[in-house]
Amino acid sequence: MADKKKTKAEELAEKLLSDKKNGILRADDKEIAAADDFNEGYKAFLNTAKTEREAVCEIVRLAEAKGFKAFERGKKYKAGDKFYFVNRNKAVILTVMGKQDISKGIRLAAAHIDSPRLDMKQNPLYEDKEIAYFKTHYYGGIKKYQWPTVPLSLHGVIIKGDGSKVTVRIGEDEGDPVFCISDILPHLADSQYKRPAPQLIRGEELNIIVGSRPFKDDKISNKVKLNIMAILNEKYGIVEDDLISAELEAVPAFKAVDVGFDRSMVGSYGQDDRVCAYTSLMAILDIKKPDMTCMTVLTDKEETGSDGNTGLNSSYLPYFINDLAAVYGAQGYNVMSNSECLSADVNAAVDPTFAEPFEIRNASQINYGVVATKFTGARGKSGTSDASAEFVGRVRNLFDKHNIIWQTGELGKVDAGGGGTVAQYIANLDFDVIDVGVPVLSMHAPFEITSKLDNYMAYRSFVVFFEDPAK
Repeated sequence: MADKKKTKAEELAEKLLSDKKNGILRADDKEIAAADDFNEGYKAFLNTAKTEREAVCEIVRLAEAKGFKAFERGKKYKAGDKFYFVNRNKAVILTVMGKQDISKGIRLAAAHIDSPRLDMKQNPLYEDKEIAYFKTHYYGGIKKYQWPTVPLSLHGVIIKGDGSKVTVRIGEDEGDPVFCISDILPHLADSQYKRPAPQLIRGEELNIIVGSRPFKDDKISNKVKLNIMAILNEKYGIVEDDLISAELEAVPAFKAVDVGFDRSMVGSYGQDDRVCAYTSLMAILDIKKPDMTCMTVLTDKEETGSDGNTGLNSSYLPYFINDLAAVYGAQGYNVMSNSECLSADVNAAVDPTFAEPFEIRNASQINYGVVATKFTGARGKSGTSDASAEFVGRVRNLFDKHNIIWQTGELGKVDAGGGGTVAQYIANLDFDVIDVGVPVLSMHAPFEITSKLDNYMAYRSFVVFFEDPAK
């Protein structure tokens, strides 16, 4: 039977109108298999790198396995040389030198490795009604009611009185104890139900249960607290005052897993923004000798505004670029003015159950590929860099040329809320920059969901960005 001839309207629609399809329908079986395989490494990374400090350790391990060496200030590197710089054990810059003179600019991918969590207060340990607790101060934007009754693990470092450092990681290995925040039973929750949603659980109620057995001695009070300190002293050699100089973080204790009968999604804590950290990391580890010098910066403190000396609102990145440029007789500000950046951060995927805050025509969906977000911010584009039409056009053409499955996205309806990324701080250095990342369901929850195909497309987008020849 002969094919039915298309009408003029059908021909024009095919030629002129956008027709974005689900990425699974656009990808072939080989690409879907590659995406599934890629995400096995991603899940392993999520399980290992649950805090920014652990992420830096794992990133350095993976980088050194690929031939990266620690950065040497003042050294003149040649094309293809690979090196990394660690900032205070909480941020890292990975670089592959390109063939072109660095004065022509660099290609930068910037992601963050911190995630919402519960930090221990400086005097955390106390006893109440013969139960021992740690007091916490939540970090980043969370729905506080999501954190009680979730099994938690404890991660971080303790600096003892003699200056020595103790590393803590409890609740991840088979046989480890876990910790938990309790919640009132529904039978007695009438007064709690009358609270507004943000106050269902208050910040000062996020108290982590750490023990209940008293020390067997009737001559002292706070016997349960003493027993906990005795255990900590035996295990780590610490006293209570050592907790003042500690960084301890509570995060969900469960592992990254496949989601769905079809195993099409990844479920885990910390995917904002370790999904973009991992994909941009893998991209720079896989390139050999690019035309332009390439960098991936994996940074801290984004969830609290990027302030502090390990956040991208500080000067450590431009200082590093200045040091590198000076060796080649270039000015760091000229390098940055000629540079391009993909700010690698996630976007909010449309949730059909809670669709009201999304403007569907301009929202991202899972399985539709990596998301290019022209601007973030809130309401009148407050707190964003807003990429230029020229740079959006360049990224669009680059992705189309390399058959990247991608989409555009916006963080909710105008006036619905919003959020920011590190893009504004990169733009302040005079880079051309746009946000490119993965759509996420249940963002900032203890268990977030991403699409395996979208994660793989993010990796591919960073690869082609790094490998594309100089303009």
